[in-house]
Amino acid sequence: MPIVAAAVTVVLWASAFVAIRQAGHQISAGALAFGRLAVGSIVLGALVATRQRVWPSGRQWLLVLACGVSWFGIYNIALNEAERHVGAGIAAMLVNVGPIIIALLAGLFLGEGFPRGLLGGGLLAFCGVVLIGIATAGGAIGDATGVVLCVVAAVGYAVGVVCQKPVLGHVPALSVTWLGCVVGMLVSAPFLSSFVHDVSHASAQSLLLMLYLGVFPTALAFTTWAYALRHTTAGRMGATTYIVPPLAILMGWLLLAERPPWLALVGGAVALIGVAVTRRVR
Repeated sequence: MPIVAAAVTVVLWASAFVAIRQAGHQISAGALAFGRLAVGSIVLGALVATRQRVWPSGRQWLLVLACGVSWFGIYNIALNEAERHVGAGIAAMLVNVGPIIIALLAGLFLGEGFPRGLLGGGLLAFCGVVLIGIATAGGAIGDATGVVLCVVAAVGYAVGVVCQKPVLGHVPALSVTWLGCVVGMLVSAPFLSSFVHDVSHASAQSLLLMLYLGVFPTALAFTTWAYALRHTTAGRMGATTYIVPPLAILMGWLLLAERPPWLALVGGAVALIGVAVTRRVR
């Protein structure tokens, strides 16, 4: 079951990059984050209400709070804004540097140890990020901003995973996901006025995409992720997201007609190889 849960997560998260890119044309970054997380909180809250509730205790609350702020909150806002500047596939490749950070933080704080290729693979992946930055910037500051925001999202994702892992040993995955989602919604609450404005002017397609993001890549995929993470290490689970960028690029190519620059594809391949090295070499 954990491998099935991981597969569901990967496919839905890849689709999220495409949905964010499309919905972002009419719904601003903060508003989209608030709407997505509000929908996810409602769906998850309804499910949690039907089950016996187990709450975090003591320090676990701090970890849940950190996870909600960094992953559900900062990650979503940064990624949404980034995809207003770079394509879905490029964003997926940049964010997928996150597993390197996860491996490093998990080794430092979760006692998972350090793969021998961590430093070399990390340097290789960073070179890939630089290539993507060069390819997508093209002299435009806006695109460079998108690259930076994707890296911010990757850091938020990594911090969230490492904070989430210890809590999952004591609290059900569904409850941890719901609590993180609620915290993330509160982080994005300052964009409530933008949300009201944007949704009142958005097309039916954009609204449906926002609902899709809340129900599937958020409520469902974050829960299947937490379930799978509970049964393995943070570093290994992070490695399963290697397949997200190729899927996102394929979806972006087919659905959005986004053909990434060849140098960006080379950079993405280098980054993914670097990430893979950090997990394969011991």
